[in-house]
Amino acid sequence: MASAPGRPESRASRAGGSSLWQLTLVRMREFVREPEAVFWTFVFPIVLALLLGFAFSGRSDQTVRVGVLSGPGADTIASALEVASALSVERMDSAGAAEALRRGRVALVVVAGERGATFRQDPTAPGAREARLLVNDALQRGSGRRDPVATAIDPVSEQGSRYIDFLIPGLIGLNLLSTGLWGVGYTVVRMREGRLLKRLMATPMRRWEFMASFLFGRLAFLAVEIAVILVFARLVFGVRVHGSVALVVVLGLLGAFVFTSFGLLVASRPRTTEGIAGLMNLVAVPMWLLCGVFFSYERFPEWTHGAIRALPLTPLIDGLRAVINEGATAVETATAIGALGAWGLAAFGAALLLFRWR
Repeated sequence: MASAPGRPESRASRAGGSSLWQLTLVRMREFVREPEAVFWTFVFPIVLALLLGFAFSGRSDQTVRVGVLSGPGADTIASALEVASALSVERMDSAGAAEALRRGRVALVVVAGERGATFRQDPTAPGAREARLLVNDALQRGSGRRDPVATAIDPVSEQGSRYIDFLIPGLIGLNLLSTGLWGVGYTVVRMREGRLLKRLMATPMRRWEFMASFLFGRLAFLAVEIAVILVFARLVFGVRVHGSVALVVVLGLLGAFVFTSFGLLVASRPRTTEGIAGLMNLVAVPMWLLCGVFFSYERFPEWTHGAIRALPLTPLIDGLRAVINEGATAVETATAIGALGAWGLAAFGAALLLFRWR
């Protein structure tokens, strides 16, 4: 019986899966022929790691900028604060103080009063509490306070405990998310927009082969992608993989499977690049902000932690950090592996059901 017209998924594929192999080769050739794709996959994570690594690793004792409002008693307060090496003090008038706070140039403004000092600041701003404690400590010392207990700082520089060690697994996860969504989503929608998908309907290729070719084409470069980031981090910042490199690759494979499947899912229906851009941002931006790429998600209120852990980027980054920084085993990362596998299968299955050629 002849197969139904316009239903390539119902037609017999070529013997030995040659259709899938040829499609995968096409995806790989498309990738290497696009300088933008190569840049965002291999070069951009290195640039980001370099900038953030030097920004947070090279300046361990940053000064906090504070303002002192001009007026009676301002000179006494400014003199007490200038003794503290952690503070950078600037005298300013009322208008200048308001503008400095509004623009974030200073963390707080100290206003001298008859019975002490008032701190003018936004208590919810980043670093607000640190600035308040530093200024208060300097003022108390300037008034003659003596600490009965001597304290000192023992800086932590052990590999695996630094911010750069925390950052690198997050950048790997972020790169897998970005290249999976944007690299696949835009490509599929451009093919639909240019009516290329409509032409592919006339071939004996089946739908799952077309979609799987994106997955295999993405996985073909994964080992190199992860290796480039880890080798760079090792040579420049001394970041060492404490666990199994093979387990890092397994987590990377699962992460690529998940986010390539998400890219296929969000591209299954949109007809324009403008439409796919909105959907990809809807998927990606919450995970960029919540899943612990640049800072721990535990900083968010505790009641949000369950929902954040349920997002697919969270188990990927948590698993990578556990293996790279703590030497976790496959058993210890089984929960993350299971969660990624479930997300990948669910997203790819949904993409198969929702995908339309036109």
